[in-house]
Amino acid sequence: MNRKLVLSLYILFFFIGSAQAQSPADTVQLVEILDARKLQLKTIGTSEVQILSGGVRLRQGKTLFSCDSCVYNPELRLMEAFGRVHINDSDTAHVYANSLRYHTDRKYAYLRGSVRLTDAHSTLTTNELEYDLNNGIGIYKNGGRVVNKQSVLTSREGTYYSDLRDFYFRNNVVLKDPSYTLRSDSLLYNTESQIARFIAETFIRDSSGRTIKTSEGFYDLASRRAEFTSRTDIQDKSLYASADQIASDDKTGIVQLQGRAVMRDTAAGQTIVAGEIFINKNTNAFLATRKPLMIVKQERDSIYVTADTLFSARLTDLFPNDTTLKFKDPKDSTNRYFEGYRNVRVFSDSVQAVSDSLFYSFRDSSFRLFYDPIVWSNKNQITGDTIFLYTKNKKADRIRVINNSFLVSELDPGVYNQIKSTRMDGFFKEGAIDSVRAKGLAESVYFLQDEDSAYTSVNQTQSDAI
Repeated sequence: MNRKLVLSLYILFFFIGSAQAQSPADTVQLVEILDARKLQLKTIGTSEVQILSGGVRLRQGKTLFSCDSCVYNPELRLMEAFGRVHINDSDTAHVYANSLRYHTDRKYAYLRGSVRLTDAHSTLTTNELEYDLNNGIGIYKNGGRVVNKQSVLTSREGTYYSDLRDFYFRNNVVLKDPSYTLRSDSLLYNTESQIARFIAETFIRDSSGRTIKTSEGFYDLASRRAEFTSRTDIQDKSLYASADQIASDDKTGIVQLQGRAVMRDTAAGQTIVAGEIFINKNTNAFLATRKPLMIVKQERDSIYVTADTLFSARLTDLFPNDTTLKFKDPKDSTNRYFEGYRNVRVFSDSVQAVSDSLFYSFRDSSFRLFYDPIVWSNKNQITGDTIFLYTKNKKADRIRVINNSFLVSELDPGVYNQIKSTRMDGFFKEGAIDSVRAKGLAESVYFLQDEDSAYTSVNQTQSDAI
């Protein structure tokens, strides 16, 4: 009797033994021998086992097994494989290991030694892996490493869902990519879409030094888009941002902050608080809406600016053809401006102002107030069609009022010195108005007082300049 005939009889006996051990309803779980150089029958205790060796290849349904040798116990429905173990799970995932313990009835595998699980997009390596072939789920509990293109992810525990291409990583999760490093306690990652979802407190540092602290959201490695749906803090050199929700697109450089949004530039001494802020990192521009507030830090005081909308960008982008705007350093802090639209309010200890719209240039430190502007300094009120308020060392230095200029100074309740003209120039000293020059159809009303500060008369003057 030749070897092939003997092997065929052994295989036939193998199937008969398996069929006797299983009910008719379980015949789909039968393990078919495709190839083996040798098959032996042995009795261990009360169980009879089959031993296959030499280029073993098996099949159960759509799943293929290969190994150097294996032992099958039909009574326990248990197969143990050794040496160059390979599981081909319906071509969706391939698993390699040194040894395998496999329950044929529930299609559950325990793999040990240099375990490697691969799909079309990534490779998982670990020392021990549990793999549920019924549901396509792999579990490791003693450390694992996943490589997906240039991204490397390690964790203490992890679960892989082959049908979804999803990994669920737990306990000391570290994701390293050429562009950033991520650390978390728990993370969901899809190897096909390359989307990482944050479900626990997460810390991210990118190659530029930017850091992100969040606990919920996702990052798309392919498109470089991110959304954070819980309170998130971002520190990018001197720029700090925080909000309840943040959306960021690294390709376009657009960042959107929503809900209690805060943006702080420590180098420029500015802080923006708003319901919503849009930031363009490529042009260093921002747009703040929903009750925005800008705070400009000073030595002893701060200037507060609020409006329906605040916008800021570079002067060279606003006036690209202006040859006088030359800055040696492209990051020069004076190469900036900001604008306020509708219901503008400006507050500081020494000066307050309101207007319909506002333009501020960091180059000359000037506020330009348009449409019914009003400026207050101590007990002085100034109005006009347009008002330019110049600051020096972040303090009010001088003021220029164009058309319909009007100044009112309160002496006592109901008593006011007044002056009006076409144009008015005022000068500040220690943050308070010290002198005013009125020119063009100038008129003044001035209350005279005696030595006891009693009002004695009213002086009314008209002149071209006062």
